[in-house]
Amino acid sequence: MNASAPRSPRATDDDAPLDPREALAVLESERSRTQRQLEPDVRLIYGVWGATWLVGFLVLWASSTGRGPLVLPPPAAGSTFAALMAVAVVVTGVHSTRRMAGLRGTSSTQGAMYGWAWLLGFGCVAALFTSAAGAGASAEVMGVLAPALSGLVVGLLYLAGGAMWQDRAQYALGAWILVTSAAGAIAGYPANHLVMGLLGGGGFLVAAVVVAVRGRSA
Repeated sequence: MNASAPRSPRATDDDAPLDPREALAVLESERSRTQRQLEPDVRLIYGVWGATWLVGFLVLWASSTGRGPLVLPPPAAGSTFAALMAVAVVVTGVHSTRRMAGLRGTSSTQGAMYGWAWLLGFGCVAALFTSAAGAGASAEVMGVLAPALSGLVVGLLYLAGGAMWQDRAQYALGAWILVTSAAGAIAGYPANHLVMGLLGGGGFLVAAVVVAVRGRSA
């Protein structure tokens, strides 16, 4: 008799083709893992900017009112705020560049265009500051204008990023920054620094926590 020997259950399982749904799930899991490794970690970025805004604006507010534990002479307060902003920019730039170095095609182009939007936006803000100062704007006017215009650029760019990547957390953060900037402008100088520090910086930190929790539950 030439009947072949029956195949073991183990052999049958090993030779069976992978279910299409299982294969799709494996591919999607791998795609998501690779994407998380290449894209910037917004938890880090939100956390850095949250701490920068919280401490930096509170230093400016304390120094202009003489209240609170962060009182510094005005020149030192301005230098501290500038240094914190510079650190945040460097951390964000280095981290984003390293993460996105492996991206190609459309994702790379989107990231580059979005990065240039930040540079162009703040370049225009710097030009407006210079023009206002040259036109004789008072220190109080500049104190209201600077945070409001900066917050306007940040809020609009986060709205654009949230819409582009369909990221509701980023979109909501952009809307919150816009509302905070408007509230600060209405509050006037120097109360706007307190508003930007507590509500703006706090908003970034809350967003970092929300994204972290959402990532663990995904």
